Amino acid sequence: MKYRQLGSSELRVSELALGSWLTYAGGVEQAQANTCIHQAFDVGINFLDTANIYGYGAAESLLGEVLQDFPRSSYILATKLYFPMNETDRGLSAAQVSKQLDASLKRLRTDYVDLYQCHRYDANTPLEETLEALTKSVLQGKIRYIGFSEWSPTQIQAALNVPNVERFVSSQPQYSMLWQKPETEVFPLCAANGIGQIVWSPLAQGILTGKYQPGRLPPEDSRAASKKMNVFFNNELRSDRVLRAVQQLKPIAEGIGLTMAQLALVWVLRDTRVSSAIIGASRPEQIVDNAAASGVQLEDDVLAAIDQVLAPVIQAMPV
Repeated sequence: MKYRQLGSSELRVSELALGSWLTYAGGVEQAQANTCIHQAFDVGINFLDTANIYGYGAAESLLGEVLQDFPRSSYILATKLYFPMNETDRGLSAAQVSKQLDASLKRLRTDYVDLYQCHRYDANTPLEETLEALTKSVLQGKIRYIGFSEWSPTQIQAALNVPNVERFVSSQPQYSMLWQKPETEVFPLCAANGIGQIVWSPLAQGILTGKYQPGRLPPEDSRAASKKMNVFFNNELRSDRVLRAVQQLKPIAEGIGLTMAQLALVWVLRDTRVSSAIIGASRPEQIVDNAAASGVQLEDDVLAAIDQVLAPVIQAMPV
């Protein structure tokens, strides 16, 4: 496993991070999740990403239990806040930052998180209030660094303009071969200001593994077939047009000795502005396969072949 610096922070994160969005928020049994997390450590993953909203605390609680098996200094832990936890608790107000952070720390069974992220932008709370509350939590030692997920360039710049507050070190956008939009504005703006990218859905919700076939029902053991894990499955990605294009990537991957998942991860990691790519795994063998993508380089002719295959579907993706 290779490691990269997370923005301007002192954090050295594994090129792959283990996420817990659907899998460890109830998607798989606890014993299975436990095995996956231990496997992640075995392959050198030191970066774990979660959020309070994942299973309304269930993912954090599961991680908090399993991580008792490891020294706190051996891993980098990230969580988030913003989405409603109940009818009254939501957003990024100072009160919510304090309340949700303390609740997350309790579930995670730790005194601090390495990275605390604003899961979305809160238009109903003054940005200064949010940043001042996060800064206070950093000074209290409850947070080491702060980040955000899916903020627009305008929102990012607004945060950069606020004086005398803690600076963001990470951005968490959706990014994959099939979803390249952050490259246009978000990546350059962040790179110029010491903000690294922690990208989610690098396998496009599993589409880029090649296991979904055009004109066929999803495999029974796949996320798309799971009632617990397919709630947010992107139907556009599952269109026959996209699935046919993805199948054309198979000979490219085979030609350089990679699995489809590895090819997708290597493609994301080719960009040095990406600090880490978040993977989701319901089986330990998926983690072993994914981990083999770390440190691999793609030649220019391979990148050109991928572009040729995917350009038509990328251009047709909704804004």
